[in-house]
Amino acid sequence: MSFVLAVNLRIKPGNVERFMAQALANGREARKEPGCRQFEVLVDPADRTKAMLFEIYDDEKAFEAHQQTPHFKKYVAEAVPLLESRERHRLQRALP
Repeated sequence: MSFVLAVNLRIKPGNVERFMAQALANGREARKEPGCRQFEVLVDPADRTKAMLFEIYDDEKAFEAHQQTPHFKKYVAEAVPLLESRERHRLQRALP
């Protein structure tokens, strides 16, 4: 069963470009991971300080593996401090 993560972000004003560069780099590398099915960096066109990460992994183990990668650790160290808030939602596909 797929593991889905939606992360609502609020970027500190003045840090949008730096944050987006880090988030996009993390996403590019994550999409190369065998258990990652989708990784999108989304932004509100009316307010670029509002963004969302939308990630789909094969399962929770694949997500846990993602968190151990050098690119994820770099993202946490360098990009997360540029945020005002980060709200993570773990989801799974509803079964019919």
